[in-house]
Amino acid sequence: MKIVALYGGKSAEHEISILSAYSMLQAFYYEYYQVQLVYITKEGTWLKGPLLTEAPTAEEVLHLTEETATKIKVGDIVEEDAVVFPILHGPNGEDGTIQGLLETINMPYVGTGVLSSACAMDKIMTKHVLQQIGIPQVPYVAVAKGEWKDDQEGVFDYCEGSLVYPMFIKPANMGSSVGISKAETREELQKAIDLAFQYDRRVIVEQGIDAREIEVGVLGNDEVRTTVPGEIVKDVAFYDYESKYIDNQVTLQIPADIPEEIQDKARELAKKSYIALDCSGLSRCDFFLTNNNELFLNELNTMPGFTPFSMYPLLWKEMGLKYGDLIEELIQLALMRHKEKQQFVHE
Repeated sequence: MKIVALYGGKSAEHEISILSAYSMLQAFYYEYYQVQLVYITKEGTWLKGPLLTEAPTAEEVLHLTEETATKIKVGDIVEEDAVVFPILHGPNGEDGTIQGLLETINMPYVGTGVLSSACAMDKIMTKHVLQQIGIPQVPYVAVAKGEWKDDQEGVFDYCEGSLVYPMFIKPANMGSSVGISKAETREELQKAIDLAFQYDRRVIVEQGIDAREIEVGVLGNDEVRTTVPGEIVKDVAFYDYESKYIDNQVTLQIPADIPEEIQDKARELAKKSYIALDCSGLSRCDFFLTNNNELFLNELNTMPGFTPFSMYPLLWKEMGLKYGDLIEELIQLALMRHKEKQQFVHE
């Protein structure tokens, strides 16, 4: 069977995708698979690279150009007995757009479907949906670009009337801590909202709380499994993009040092959220845990990072599922879901 490794992408998380892809390419079972590299440039050009029969020895193999690879159309990836592994983060990757494309060309693919990808990627929509089933979340204010442009004073008044400083400001559709800021004053709030609007047309302002960051891995289609929670132990006050991926100023503690009943509750809430959003394949559910042992859902990430120091594969390693076997299970889950969908005939 052939695996089409789809990576790169047009989002601000382009480089994270390459890191994840290179890590995964070390772990595919090449005795069973050939891996076709398909790189999406930052401009959106699709480039077909080499067909790998063994793990690449350098990350440079993944940095394709029009001089070193073949420019292709989207439909050119279609072939029998192949499954797509979209190792893409952020908009145009895990927000339902690529998933919709793969549905249209009828290719099996790893990960969640169109609806769940789009909903989970949008922090505002995630809050709306999960609020309906009683998932605890921190207070927030949603801000539209037109609203910000027309009435900044009104936005300030609403935020300060609903929340207290510090506040965290995030683009509605972005991950990997891109475009996220912490605000302690109105001046910082203005700068933070302006920054977030560079990445999306909708922004969310959340109540800052003194809390630990707890994460649970989720895996499965109809039969959903969860991991023990892990904790991000930060060496910095604010876990931003640089501390997460460049400086690596964090320690991952697995399992998290929290009471067993809190572990169980986090796993229960993660599974409930995963099912409510109709996820499949994989997700990582992130929580805030206060000093009073209150859990608040932060977000549900449908294509978590797979870099060597990423939480998701390490959580499953703690559960006894090693890296290569995790990737293999994701491929099988993708094939099972695709086969099931073929049974629904529309006349």
